[in-house]
Amino acid sequence: MKKYIWLLAIGLTVNALQAQEVSDAVRYSQDNLNGTARFRAMSGAFGALGGDLSSINVNPAGSAIFANNQMGLTLTNFSNKNNSNYFGSTNSTKNNSIDLNQAGAVFVFENNATSNWSKIAIAVNYENANNFNNDLFSSGTNTNNTVADYFLFYANRGNNGAPVPQQFVNREPGESISDLYSFLGNNLPNNQFPGLSGYDAQQAFLGYQAFIIDAIDENNANSPYSSNVPAANYFQQNAVFNTGYNGKLSFNIATSYKDKFYFGLNLNSHFTDYVRSSRFSERNDAATTNNFRVNQIQFNNDLNTYGTGFSFQLGAIAKLTNELRLGLAHESSTWYRLTDELSQSLVAISRNSTETLPADVVSPDVINVYEPYKLQTPSKTSLSLAYVFGKKGLISVDYAMKNYGSTAFKPKNDAYFMGLNNTISNTLDNTGEIRVGGEYKIKALSLRAGYRFEQSPYKNTEIMGDLTGYSAGLGYNFGSTKLDLAYANATRNTQQGFFNQGFTDGARIANNNNNVSLTLLFEL
Repeated sequence: MKKYIWLLAIGLTVNALQAQEVSDAVRYSQDNLNGTARFRAMSGAFGALGGDLSSINVNPAGSAIFANNQMGLTLTNFSNKNNSNYFGSTNSTKNNSIDLNQAGAVFVFENNATSNWSKIAIAVNYENANNFNNDLFSSGTNTNNTVADYFLFYANRGNNGAPVPQQFVNREPGESISDLYSFLGNNLPNNQFPGLSGYDAQQAFLGYQAFIIDAIDENNANSPYSSNVPAANYFQQNAVFNTGYNGKLSFNIATSYKDKFYFGLNLNSHFTDYVRSSRFSERNDAATTNNFRVNQIQFNNDLNTYGTGFSFQLGAIAKLTNELRLGLAHESSTWYRLTDELSQSLVAISRNSTETLPADVVSPDVINVYEPYKLQTPSKTSLSLAYVFGKKGLISVDYAMKNYGSTAFKPKNDAYFMGLNNTISNTLDNTGEIRVGGEYKIKALSLRAGYRFEQSPYKNTEIMGDLTGYSAGLGYNFGSTKLDLAYANATRNTQQGFFNQGFTDGARIANNNNNVSLTLLFEL
């Protein structure tokens, strides 16, 4: 195995597969309520209205509603509060960030010739479709399960249900932790062990080297493993720090027919950069004996997912009367190409009735860089209705449908992705989302409010509940310049499982999201 030591010169190892989860599919399939302050203040109910830079992300025909060229910038303060409950113990975390989350411009070209096609609009708009900045902290006393069960899962069921061979968890003389960890990531599965992935073997290796698990029979190369963590009460803490964004750059073209029918097209470029750092710690209160048993554990994981994607949108708006408008839009799947990078470290402390051993530190100087994979998110269809009260105000309603169960990792013929995609179709559901917004004008002042409700993407709403949101805002028209301010609130409950295999206990999280947005608009 030592011949692979050259990989450490760059600190990288390349794997065929890492353990993607259903939650990863949901993360890149969801869009938060982002955009201009006017759009946020009315909860995004713009599918039949248009005339707003963010409205083209709902219905691309909306740019043809503009009467003049316009440019806008939006600054938003994102605020998240998470209340966690883990076995009756409660904790609260808050985090704030400020971001220039929207910037765009629209250019309107009037057709002065005698043609029924009276207008063409071209627009470009960038939005932070999803802000991933979110911190979570949970702690409590677990009387049944230990994180050692996570390492046991991979050690005893890593090779088509057979234990991981000891040759993959026990170093040769002179072989470093980084050597073997890197070797496993680069060379599994292979013809001799086709059912054993590099990721599975690495998890077993970490637990074995930290003395958390051990072979029951060291003389049997294929011996199953047992835990060195005694039965006890386990005080556990889990801190997760999420950062990053999911950006969307839209190139739009739209036209109007007799100023009654509007049609539009978006070509969207997506780019994402997500970082999750988790710090899980555990200690137990087991009585000491003559044998050394693990008393404390800390397990660190740092994941970075980045990549690009593409989608398109088609939309139409019809003025049924001067007051009543109907909108229809379809957004295609987003086809992502993503790459994962993962680094891990593990520390365990063992003791007996007379002494405490120095910490077993398993910290490979290796970043796993996995082969790129593809993710296809679900498409979305929206139907909208709006009523405009002349220059006094308006009310608008949007309804959108999305089938999260159609989300798919690719290549679909990959054995792991086949199983994961089957789990996704059985776990995720068809959803509906309703948005309602209103605006009332008092001369140059506009008052706005909105409401939205989004069903859980999960069939089991204990994993993720429905989302409920409210918004309000105001705007002032200075003539060629407009200033808009909005406040939006959304709440949702989720179940945060700490790990996806072996040890799946997690905390109940109540998330409260508050955003304040300020938009400055210029007529060009």
